[in-house]
Amino acid sequence: MMMQRGAAAAGTTSVSGASSWTRAATRGLASRHVGVASSSSSFFGPRGATAAAQRLPLLRVRGGDGRLRPLSLLSDSGGKNGEVAKAVAAAAAASVPADDASAAAVTGDRGGIAATAQLGAMIVAWYLLNIYFNIYNKQVLGALPLPLPYTITAFQLAFGSLLIFLMWATRLHPVPRLSAAQLGKIAPLAVGHMLGTVFTNMSLGKVAVSFTHTIKASEPFFTVVLSALFLGEVPSLPVLGSLVPIVGGVALASFTEVSFNWTGFWSAMASNLTNQSRNVLSKKLLAGDKDVMDDINLFSVITVLSFLLSCPLMFFAEGIKFTPGYLQSTGLNLQELCVRAALAGLCFHGYQKLSYLILSRVSPVTHSVANCVKRVVVIVSSVLFFSTPISPVNALGTGAALAGVFLYSRLTRTKKPKDA
Repeated sequence: MMMQRGAAAAGTTSVSGASSWTRAATRGLASRHVGVASSSSSFFGPRGATAAAQRLPLLRVRGGDGRLRPLSLLSDSGGKNGEVAKAVAAAAAASVPADDASAAAVTGDRGGIAATAQLGAMIVAWYLLNIYFNIYNKQVLGALPLPLPYTITAFQLAFGSLLIFLMWATRLHPVPRLSAAQLGKIAPLAVGHMLGTVFTNMSLGKVAVSFTHTIKASEPFFTVVLSALFLGEVPSLPVLGSLVPIVGGVALASFTEVSFNWTGFWSAMASNLTNQSRNVLSKKLLAGDKDVMDDINLFSVITVLSFLLSCPLMFFAEGIKFTPGYLQSTGLNLQELCVRAALAGLCFHGYQKLSYLILSRVSPVTHSVANCVKRVVVIVSSVLFFSTPISPVNALGTGAALAGVFLYSRLTRTKKPKDA
C-alpha cells in the first residue's frame, strides 16, 4: 500500500493520535474493516457520551482570573452549541472529496450513495468525538489544582486498553499474534504515541484549546525535516513553500495569543516532534515487514503498550499527588471529576479508532485533508464554547497556518511517487 506515496501525506495528521503512518505499514485492508466500521462508529458515537454528561452536575473549572466557574456541556441545540453542530456537519460534508465519493459508486448508484453517506456519518462522528474530547479534557485539566498530565494520559490510555480487550474478548476483531521481533519494532512507536499524548495534555492544561491546536498545525514542518534527516526524502520547492505560511501563521498567532504560556507552547511543539518521529519510525521500522498486523490491531497494540509505559512515569511524577484524600482536600467532587475523565477517555479512544476506520476507506491524502478540516472545526468550536478571546491578528495567524496545512496536503497529492 504505497509505503513512500503516503510519506508526505502522513505529516498532516493530528495528535490526538491517529495518523496515516499505519497506511504505510498495511496493505489492502479496506474490505477487511467494512464490518468493523459500522459497529465501531455506533459504539464510539458521541450520543451516548452526551447523554451521560448531561446528567452530571456542573464541573467548576478555574478561569483565567483564578476563580472557579461552572462549565456546561455541549448539547444538541441552542446558542453556540447549535452553531458548532452546524459547522461540524458542513465541515464533514466538505471533507469528502469527489474522487473518493465517486470511487464508492463503482458498485452502483444505490450502493455508492449508501457508502458515501456512511463515510460522511463516520467523519461527523470523528469530528464530534474530537470536539467532546478537547472540551472534557480541558474541563478536567482546568479543574485540577495541578494539571497532572501524566496521570490524565495514563487514565485515557487505560480506558482505551479496556475497550480494546473487550473488542478482542467479544471477537469484534481478531486477536493479534505477536512475536518478540514485532514487539521490538512497535515499542518505539508506543513510546512516541505515549509522549505525544502527555505533551498534548500538558499544553492543554496551560493554554487555550484553540492555541494548542494552532501550534499542532505545524506538524508538516516536523514531518519534512525528520523525513529528510532519517529517510532521505528531499521535499520539492512547492512543498517547502507551503511551510512558510504554516511557520509564519503559528509565529503570528503565538505573538498575539492572550493565553500564551511558554510551557504550553513548548509542550505542543514537543507533541509535534514526538508524533512525527513516530510516523518516521513507523516507515523505517515497518517497511517491508510481511508479518505486520492490520491497522486496527496495530493501533490497539500501540495503545496497550503506551498504557503500560505510562504507568511508571505517572507513579514517579504524580503518583503521590493523585490520591482521593488530596483531591478531596481541594474541594472538588471526586466522583464527578472521574466521570468527566472517563468520558474524555471514551472520546479519546473513539475518535482515534474512527480515524483508522476512515483511513481504511479513503486515500491517505483525503484523510489528511479531512484531518486539516477537523482541526479547523475543533479550533472554532473551542473558541465558541469557552468564549476564548481572539484578536483579528491572532485569527489571521491561525488562518494562515491552517491554509498552509491545506496547501501542503494538496501538494502531496500531486507528488510523483519514486516507485511505479
